[in-house]
Amino acid sequence: MLKIRRRLCLLVIDSIVGIIFILLCFFLLPLGHFIFSVVCSVLIFIALQLAGEAVAKHFFSKIDDKVLKEGTTGILSDFILKLRFCYSLEDLFAACGTVLEMEGDCSVLFVDNNTNYVIYNSPNKLTCTPETMDVLRINFGDLESDGIYFLDSNFGLTTEYKSTRGFFLVSGSHHLYVFCRYTRLFDKVIYDTLFEEYARFLNRESIISNLTEITQLSREWAMLADVQKAFLPTVMPEVQRLELASYFRPLVNVSGDYYTVLPLDEHKTLVMLGDVSGKGLAAALVMGLVLNTVKIVQDKEDLVGLIYSVDRAIKNMKLQDKYTVLFIGIIDTNKMSIRYINASMSDPIIVTRSPDGYRIKPLASNCSLVGIIDLEDVMVAEQKLFRGDLILMASDGVSEAMDKDGVELGTTDLYLGTIKNSANKSASNFVNDIAGLVMSYCDANLRDDVTMLVAKVEG
Repeated sequence: MLKIRRRLCLLVIDSIVGIIFILLCFFLLPLGHFIFSVVCSVLIFIALQLAGEAVAKHFFSKIDDKVLKEGTTGILSDFILKLRFCYSLEDLFAACGTVLEMEGDCSVLFVDNNTNYVIYNSPNKLTCTPETMDVLRINFGDLESDGIYFLDSNFGLTTEYKSTRGFFLVSGSHHLYVFCRYTRLFDKVIYDTLFEEYARFLNRESIISNLTEITQLSREWAMLADVQKAFLPTVMPEVQRLELASYFRPLVNVSGDYYTVLPLDEHKTLVMLGDVSGKGLAAALVMGLVLNTVKIVQDKEDLVGLIYSVDRAIKNMKLQDKYTVLFIGIIDTNKMSIRYINASMSDPIIVTRSPDGYRIKPLASNCSLVGIIDLEDVMVAEQKLFRGDLILMASDGVSEAMDKDGVELGTTDLYLGTIKNSANKSASNFVNDIAGLVMSYCDANLRDDVTMLVAKVEG
């Protein structure tokens, strides 16, 4: 109907323009030079064409309003307008209810064809019966091409527009069915615009849903990070003849690094620092499990028993690829010693005074990875401590920090020199010096979590 009216309008305008042009030419040609008359005629023709186009646009607008907005097709125009401002599935449901159902007396069914899940259906027998869904699934379950399709009275596809009893829009896996007895009265021009708005809505709704999910997930990760930090001591305990300090900077919100300090009596203090493989939620869960296991074990002086308890706890989670490296030791300020197990941590050291300056004594690994392979006989090592000794436990985010040339900090004289030069400072100042070195060395471009625990025997 719209196309016919537009063609009739254009035909009338072109006829009027042609008649005016012929009349003007008839009067112009006898009045002057032939070339002058031709030029004037061409200019008049162009002016008439432009005027005709302007008049046609004006009348097209009137025709569009009459056919698309005021007639039966106006129902779909109203729905398109509503759809243009829909941002969620709830908005779509409201538009279907107020326009298609109430205004147009149509029945609507919105399904995800991949899962055969009904997202929305009108509250009537047609769209609520399982038989309708079964027929649609059989007829259109393997339909993959996006676009608009027309339905006959048996819910089959038809190309005879006069016999249509509904239509449906396909975009991806989503099918929007509209059942309407008078579908043939809708002007077919409207469907292209309807489909464009429908596809835009689905894309818009998907983006907003993803952003909402990301926002919610970010909040959940932030909450998880807060919970994780609650496992770590925020304030170091006061221990006689022992000064303690820590540093914790996760690469992302949730880290696999952990540490703890647990005074056992007035002379003995348990210290532990470790790193779970990988990042994210699974690493955070293992981290919490390790700390909780160590806290609930009764005999914390049994370091071998602690390692086996942690190993069993991780393996019982059955995460397959999760394990931890860790250093756990008991500092005894009465015997002036540290008993420890180093389960594949690469960086624990003792910095001790000597006549020619500070020396570094590594606390070598004496145990394999914990939580993923069978542990062999685990042995406890022991080192003598002296007044002023400083014990540094650090995750590999410290020694493996890289400069712009890819050189790791732990391989440089700068790292060892800073450790020796700062060893005479308090534990907290020492930690600050090393943390500052790491950040400046890699120009704040960290590649891993940075965690340190320092214990200094008072001189």
